[in-house]
Amino acid sequence: MTVRPIRPDDVPAVVGLVRELADYEEAAHEVRLTGEQLTAALFGPSPALFGHVAVAAGTVVGTALWFLNFSTWRGTHGIHLEDLYVQPAHRGTGLGRELLRTLAATCVERGYDRLEWSVLDWNEPSIAFYRAAGALPMDGWTVFRLTDEALAGFAADAGGRAG
Repeated sequence: MTVRPIRPDDVPAVVGLVRELADYEEAAHEVRLTGEQLTAALFGPSPALFGHVAVAAGTVVGTALWFLNFSTWRGTHGIHLEDLYVQPAHRGTGLGRELLRTLAATCVERGYDRLEWSVLDWNEPSIAFYRAAGALPMDGWTVFRLTDEALAGFAADAGGRAG
């Protein structure tokens, strides 16, 4: 079992893992990701997405997809972990921990001050896993998101009802 950076030939497997994660999170209907999109994001001229895969017996069984963020308070970049997923049959083998540890090591090596992510409130197994790694919840913070019609509508609203 190993963890390594994603290669172009891993893209179909990673798209499949993203779909499995969405299904687990009861949001499969929201997934629009295609292999072409993931390839462009990871391997295009200016990659803005990065990732690692967990491999067992030659098969990709887990992934961590991430991008850089920036802390104005700390003055450094950090990593935002977008997706961390290991197939159920391979959980408890240390692959999820190694994916997360690899990202922590990347932060340390590059001088980044933060590794952060979101987790659904009901996902107790993941919360326990993250707490065991020493991660702390950011109580008092709520994630906001604009998508679809709300995003387009707000972008077009030059009158500025908000703010």
